[in-house]
Amino acid sequence: MVDTASAQPYAPPTRSRSSAPPLQRPPGTAVPEHPHPAATLIGSVQRAMRLLESVAEHEYGAPAKQLARETGLALPTAYHLLRTLVHEGYLRRDKGLFFLGEAAERLGSSGAAQKRRSTVADTLAQWRDSIGVPVYYAQYRDGEIEIMCVSDTPGNPAVEEWADFRETGHAHAIGQCLLSQLDEDARRDHLDRYPAQSVTPYTVRDNHTLLRRLERMRRMEPVVERQEYALGTVCAAIPITVGTTAATMAISLPSHHADRLLPAARQLQKEVGRLLGSLAISISI
Repeated sequence: MVDTASAQPYAPPTRSRSSAPPLQRPPGTAVPEHPHPAATLIGSVQRAMRLLESVAEHEYGAPAKQLARETGLALPTAYHLLRTLVHEGYLRRDKGLFFLGEAAERLGSSGAAQKRRSTVADTLAQWRDSIGVPVYYAQYRDGEIEIMCVSDTPGNPAVEEWADFRETGHAHAIGQCLLSQLDEDARRDHLDRYPAQSVTPYTVRDNHTLLRRLERMRRMEPVVERQEYALGTVCAAIPITVGTTAATMAISLPSHHADRLLPAARQLQKEVGRLLGSLAISISI
């Protein structure tokens, strides 16, 4: 968690009062009005955007003359803007037809990914508030444990990452849950790179003991750890599999509220099961 201290509000310097009389305008001089907001817009950018929108409507491409006609632009202007957009990668030209280019497609995919992340964050916040615990979402991607999203509050803060989550997957519920979903070769590969070692007095001591524990875990059952990663904290994680992606939703609580851990994990599991279908795309961030 990042603790951001509140900055002092900026106070603009006070202006000294002048004894000079106010500036007088000659009679009949009109007071200038504020420019209309449209006057500050850049017309060439607007025209380029219209061209991009017009190209996007033509799956099989469109010639410059058609695009100029649809956007109401003079043909020389349209040609100039189209060449510029092609040069910048937002359009591509093939046999006289214009198509969306890679740069425009990257913008679209970035926007879609941002929307998916927002959906996940909003959903985690709902579960955080309804269950009253911090909620985490993590994935196992490219051989690494990645915490994708965390939702907490000042009253229910998330666990501080005092030891790298990626290197200590054997110690926390998130890591154990993700490792339990991998095949044997992938588990051993991970533990070869990040061998089990003591993080707290309660942490599993070696790879062999951890592998035995992972083998005993029942499919779709919450994975629970008590003070193995952080003293004074208990955690539970529930497995989620979307396609071939190993993922998990998890919660944490202070150890003096350990009696709430399993009921809260069951509630989270119920909520995830209810919304998993609609979240399936979103959680593949």
